[in-house]
Amino acid sequence: MEREPNRLLQQLIAEAGFSHKGLARRLNDLGAARGTPGLKYDHSSVLRWIGGQRPRDPVPGLLREIFALRLGRPVTSEDLGMPASITPLDLGQEFTHTWQEGVATVTALWRADVERRRFLIDSTFAIGAGSIGAVRWLTCPSEGRPGGRGTRRVGRADIAAIQEVTRSFGELDNRFGSGRVRSSVVKYLDTAVSPLLKDGSYGDSTGRRLAAAAAELTRLAGWMAYDMEQHGLAQRYLIQALRLARGADDHTLGGEILAGMAHQAVYMGQPAHALDLARAAQLAARRAGVHTLLASAHVLEAHAHAGLGDARSCGGALQAAERAFEARRPAEEPGWLSYFDEAYLSAKFAHCFRDLGEGERTVHMARRSLDMDSRYVRGRMFNLSLLAAGLLQSGELEEACVAAASAFTLAGDLQSARSRSYVADLRRRLEPYKKERPVLALREHTRELTSA
Repeated sequence: MEREPNRLLQQLIAEAGFSHKGLARRLNDLGAARGTPGLKYDHSSVLRWIGGQRPRDPVPGLLREIFALRLGRPVTSEDLGMPASITPLDLGQEFTHTWQEGVATVTALWRADVERRRFLIDSTFAIGAGSIGAVRWLTCPSEGRPGGRGTRRVGRADIAAIQEVTRSFGELDNRFGSGRVRSSVVKYLDTAVSPLLKDGSYGDSTGRRLAAAAAELTRLAGWMAYDMEQHGLAQRYLIQALRLARGADDHTLGGEILAGMAHQAVYMGQPAHALDLARAAQLAARRAGVHTLLASAHVLEAHAHAGLGDARSCGGALQAAERAFEARRPAEEPGWLSYFDEAYLSAKFAHCFRDLGEGERTVHMARRSLDMDSRYVRGRMFNLSLLAAGLLQSGELEEACVAAASAFTLAGDLQSARSRSYVADLRRRLEPYKKERPVLALREHTRELTSA
């Protein structure tokens, strides 16, 4: 069968000003630099590709890099006229059995995300995938030796850079919402972290630190997708972050990721699934001996019980959360757990009471939650929304509208789908009072915000 010429590749070569021989030489040299020595492509190889033949991997990836460097812009496989090979539609949903499989899966997920592959954008939340991931986390033995035998030596500076990127982007996410920064996080994972995992040279100890750093940033990218309500994509990232945490043999980090998965399941209206994940997080927290994480897992169990309408079990889980919180030793715990302070715990209590319809207790805990770090702008918006909902449940319409106005003001500056959902929820709660003076004033305030 006659192949269709690859006109896109021909146009790119012309735009870049490469000769066929020059492009082949660059390809062979870059292959050697990236750990694939011995490539012997020449001008006739390039002619065959222009004629419609598809080269084997790793050639398309090397060509993307060569053209991107020359043209000063990202170049995709589609731009080359070489669409990526068929990617499994469940990419990222499996918690793989080996370190090597895990690296291949997570780096493929990052690359597909950078390329904005439609199957990821359209993916949906799958309870089964989360359940299997949690079971494998709990049952898989510790990783043997997560090592790499590539040509690039991985050192402390590489790992420190990933940790600093995670910290910086986490702060930006809390202040401005995920919509402003997530694409940069995913690009960094694909361009900076992926080569370390795939092409790096590292032994057991460095491998564990690299796995932990990659897991933290992958978790953040998943959390950002959750904040944008891209729930299928978020779930895939969290499962792969959990797989990386297994490579690091880090029970604290694994427990934190399981807690994040439970958080998402509650938000998705899947309280029974959230209950399973929260209890898995508790097991990880106990293995790690980290009481702050245990408090987090207990309070997520409580929120799941609230979603199921089980006030008694919710109360028991909240008491367990309080006991764990009182026993915590922050100085001995990872710094990234510092967000879980008394204000955060109070907010989680308020969520439970709101969902159980207990207005006065919601108001009490929501007020306590507002004594919080000012950098958490999105969190303050959520907590003001909780306060407004509790005040409405308590019959305090005027005060509820004041809190709602503050929440709406903060939401206007955030690129966060969850923030918009909190706003929509408040509007639904206010609908029965739409003709009351405080609600009319709030609507006028909202119009002013929109016009501004």
